[in-house]
Parts: sequence; C-alpha cells; structure tokens
Amino acid sequence: CVQSALLWYQMFSTTLIDMGFKLNPYDLCVANATINGKQCTVSWYVDDNLISHVDPKVVTSIIKKIEDRFGKMTVTRGKSHEFLGMKIDFTDDKAVEIDMKEFLKGAIDDCSEDILRKAATPAKRDLFELTLGAKRVDKTRAELFHSIVAKLLYVCKRARMDIILAVAFLCTRVSDPGEDDWKKLKRRLEYLRGTLDDALKLGMDSVECLKTWVDASYAVHPDMKSHTGGCMSFGLGVLMAMSTKQKLNTKSSTEAGVVGAADYIGYLVWLRMFLEEQ
Repeated sequence: CVQSALLWYQMFSTTLIDMGFKLNPYDLCVANATINGKQCTVSWYVDDNLISHVDPKVVTSIIKKIEDRFGKMTVTRGKSHEFLGMKIDFTDDKAVEIDMKEFLKGAIDDCSEDILRKAATPAKRDLFELTLGAKRVDKTRAELFHSIVAKLLYVCKRARMDIILAVAFLCTRVSDPGEDDWKKLKRRLEYLRGTLDDALKLGMDSVECLKTWVDASYAVHPDMKSHTGGCMSFGLGVLMAMSTKQKLNTKSSTEAGVVGAADYIGYLVWLRMFLEEQ
C-alpha cells in the first residue's frame, strides 16, 4: 500500500507539472500555476481535488485535462463543497465556514457506550492527572479508544480547535489507555454532542497582519514536563493552533515559556514560507 500510494502521487503530481504547475515545497499536495495572469491552485488528497481560479473557464479547462488523463470525475462547483469530511461554505464574500458536524456524529456513534449527556467543557481540571495502578481497558475498547482519538485529532486540526488541548493529552494515552482515560474520552464526546453546530469561520483584516498568541503551562505532566499552546489568526477565526507536550524539562515557568515560544516559532516559519509560495 505504501508503494502504491507513492506511485499514485508521482503519477498525479507529474501530470500537474506537465500542465505547467509548480509544487509548493512546504506542502507537496498543493500546486500552483499562473494562468491568464492569475493564480490557479490545485490541492489534493489521494483522488480528492480542490481547484480554484478567478475565471471559471480556467477551472473547466483544468478539470478536462485531468479527466483526459484519469477518466471522468464527480465535480461540484459553486460556493459550497464537501471535502474530506469538511463542509466548506464560501457564501460569505469575506469569510469561509468549515463545518464537520457529520464527521463528529460518526465519531460519537463509534463509541461503545451511549453518549447522552452534554458537557460544558472538553475536559475537567484533572486532565493531566494519571491514576497509579488504574485498571486498563480491554483490547476491544483500547482499539476503539485509539480509533476515536485519531478521528478527533483530525477534526481538531481543521475545524474544532477548541478541543485541541484535550485531544493532545489523549494522544499520549493511546498506547495503554486506562479506565480514567476512557472517562476523559467520553467527556470530549459529551462536549462535542452539545456543540455539534459549532463551526470554524475564517476571514482576515489584512493578509499582511498575522496575529499570534503562545503560552506554556509549567510542569503539568506527570513527568514534570510543561505544555505549550498557541494559535494564529488573520483577524477572524483561528487559522492554525498547536497544543503539545514539551520535549524537555524546565526549571521554572519563565523557562517553560521560552521553550514554548521556541516551539511555536517553527510553526510561524513554516506558515510564512507556505504563504510566500502561494
């Protein structure tokens, strides 16, 4: 499967290059070309594509060239699209809304226990606490735990960044989850059940003004490591967020903040280079 995925990527990306596109070196599944003086962008995941250009005729020509090479595609055009579990709505001229309600319903339904309550927050104050000698979940629930957490990780990076901290912790528990971890997962699902209609809305005041926030919570993990959190925005909605356990121990909250800022700079550098290529 790894070899077939690589062969498909090479075939598809080479086709775009032959059409005059240039791959973005910071995201190799994004390609850009200047057509009629305007930028045309193609982004893809396996065989799902998003194509954009100010002139609809250019989009039509690109679709035809791809279909000539790979066969007929199912095409949707207009202001609303579904892409990889995301409902993307461009009906507001100055913003885009990304909704993953149906995807989240599937994650909630996957749980082996009925999720009936609605929690007010994604986690309680004991999020980082581990119970020594806690009973481990059985193999079936452990696999289910891993699967649901992976789905929530996908969602929190795209449309529901309000759960990113809670999901970041659960990701550290997928190898050996206990009963307390299972309860914390249920808490996430209860929170999501009560906020299914929440969606991410993105817009900007100016493409030249990127606002960023970063902070660190000192020694909150059982091994005394700190936790970094940060986000960035162009004015409306969070464009990118991070929540990650720091890789080294620090001696004070000040030092943890410095390490957190250093971790976050990597995200800023990547985003700047990506936007420059766009």
